Amino acid sequence: MRSSELFRAFADPTRLRLLGLLGAQKELCVCDLCAVLGESQPKVSRHLGVLRRVGLVDVRRDGKWKFYSLAGATSPLHRTLLRCVRSCLGGIDELIEDRTRMRGLALRVRCR
Repeated sequence: MRSSELFRAFADPTRLRLLGLLGAQKELCVCDLCAVLGESQPKVSRHLGVLRRVGLVDVRRDGKWKFYSLAGATSPLHRTLLRCVRSCLGGIDELIEDRTRMRGLALRVRCR
């Protein structure tokens, strides 16, 4: 993976918000991410696809549902960016609001 692709993935506000949420949870279902972000499933899935293609997130299938998590680091740059997702992003107001909203939701209730 090229560093320019990683940084391009970080440059989009929706993808940044997704990374922030995934950095706060072990894994999340697409429906949970949609609920927290207030975005449509196609939009969230499209952004998750970009993050998956550059190696920032992993996906696990469980029946018809897909669960996303941060991917393991594959390079020193990737490792640094993942550390930033888990710590640096915690100070961005919009991401703090997302995490607060996430804590208020009954996660995965909609998936079953």
